[in-house]
Amino acid sequence: MVHDEATGRAVTWLLGLGVSGGADVAIALSPGTGLGLAADGGTLALAVDDPVAVATEIERSVGPRWVWWGRETAGVLAAAGVPIQRCWDVLTVDRLVRGRWRTSVAHAWAALHDLPADSIPVMGQLDLLSAPTGDGDPEDPVQTDGHLRAEWTSGGWAASTERLAAWALLALDAASLQRAALAAATDPARAGSTARAESAAELLCAELESEGLPFDVDVAVSIIADAVGPRPRGDAEADTRRSARDAEVLRHLSGAATIDLRNPADVRSLLRRVGVDVPDTRAWRLEQHRDTHPIVEALLTWRKAERIATTYGYRWLDEHVSGRRLRGEWSSSDGAAGRMTASAGLHNLPAELRPAVAADPGWVLVRADLGQVEPRVLAAVSGDRALIAATTADDLYRPVADRLGVTREVAKVAVLGAMYGATTGTSAQALHGLQREYPVAMGLLEGAAAAGRAGEDVHTVGGRRVRMWTDDRVDDAGVGDIDRARSVAAARGRFARNAVIQGAAAELFKVWAVTVRARAVPLGARIVLCLHDELLVHVPAEQGAEAAELVVAALGEAAHRWSPHRDVRFVADVSIVERWSDVD
Repeated sequence: MVHDEATGRAVTWLLGLGVSGGADVAIALSPGTGLGLAADGGTLALAVDDPVAVATEIERSVGPRWVWWGRETAGVLAAAGVPIQRCWDVLTVDRLVRGRWRTSVAHAWAALHDLPADSIPVMGQLDLLSAPTGDGDPEDPVQTDGHLRAEWTSGGWAASTERLAAWALLALDAASLQRAALAAATDPARAGSTARAESAAELLCAELESEGLPFDVDVAVSIIADAVGPRPRGDAEADTRRSARDAEVLRHLSGAATIDLRNPADVRSLLRRVGVDVPDTRAWRLEQHRDTHPIVEALLTWRKAERIATTYGYRWLDEHVSGRRLRGEWSSSDGAAGRMTASAGLHNLPAELRPAVAADPGWVLVRADLGQVEPRVLAAVSGDRALIAATTADDLYRPVADRLGVTREVAKVAVLGAMYGATTGTSAQALHGLQREYPVAMGLLEGAAAAGRAGEDVHTVGGRRVRMWTDDRVDDAGVGDIDRARSVAAARGRFARNAVIQGAAAELFKVWAVTVRARAVPLGARIVLCLHDELLVHVPAEQGAEAAELVVAALGEAAHRWSPHRDVRFVADVSIVERWSDVD
């Protein structure tokens, strides 16, 4: 069937069912085979070589909320540039509700139907020991025990157009069950909104993978060469340069030739010989001793070069950069509180390489960075009126400092320490003041910490479940290594305390990002990087100023939609630059 005929049939079928903008339409597609659609009223199987073209026209003509199982479908549509407006990603919502990063169609289905995970059927020889997978009709994706057939979940769903339609119907059923579960949440409207935003963020991740980050390879090569020399002609030359870099550090101290600079214990021993005794060799700690001995300065310089040589060098360029784009794998949620993550060094790019992140000729980058987002989120989720008042200031820490009667720096350390569970030093000294002046906010943090210490899961304001962990060396009654038990409980408390804030901040960020994504379409702009609390938007130069205004307006819109207390003020620092390094 040619795609024009298939498109007409699909659109006519959907309109005949009364499907209109925003209504659920589930899709399962396989390029070269066809696609299956499911909506309230039935299913449709279409054999067509270009199913993406059919989906594109349905998006334009009907504008549904697409429902799919997960990234596989989103990736196909994103790679083809289909301008999806709305979606529901079943596996992403499963991660949100169950608090598990690792999931699958089979696990999500089992959870929705209260089926034991340990009886999920699998393919292969080990499956000979389990219940036979041939019971019932093999064209029915659901076994008689309620689990999905392993043959289907292992790719058999794409074997025919009829199976594609059945697979789409299962996704539609799963989404309906997820909505029913979210409707039973403490705040059902907020939980549903979070699920939609998280689904859109996962689609954005698929687009980020496809689009890539604009990258000037020539500049990157120049930066790498300045740090570690030109591209080595073989392993022997690479080893020679490695030794030469080491020698630049070791020459500052006699008898140090046998020191392994890649061994933290050796480096600490080396530093002790020059009077620098540190518990670890992190760069920020060494910075405090830069003027103590020339070897510290040399070591800091060596570390920057070593990082580029081993992690961001020529091999990294070859593996991840092509067509003026740096690409990695993206996920809308890490395994903890739900922050976006990326591979290929996209979230850890050294500052030295930022000049290589450059807009295409005739384009610019709009960079926007949320300011003091976590304390502002704490104000929003706690509803502490005094802390909410502090958010009206551009610098939130200034009114907090005035209220506590301390310096701004002490106030900043105290607020961040309260969210991260710091109980010693400056944070501890100011903690009593925070508890006195901001009792509601501090009470929320302590409530989360107490739940974590007790081993209870916590939830973000948007409904994300954040799981705690246990220690096999301590039984449920606490019998075992009592010191270990206390240490584990304290770690859970610190993690839970921060997770409810960091997770909520991640939710706000994603609402902001997907709002920018939607509003930027008329400008021809695309988000090309989401880095913690920072966005990079690639836009034609003549639209740069308008895009910058749009990003700020989108933050206001996102805050209005997300914040439990809408009088909390969120701020962003916005710049229009040609290179990421141009940001002040």
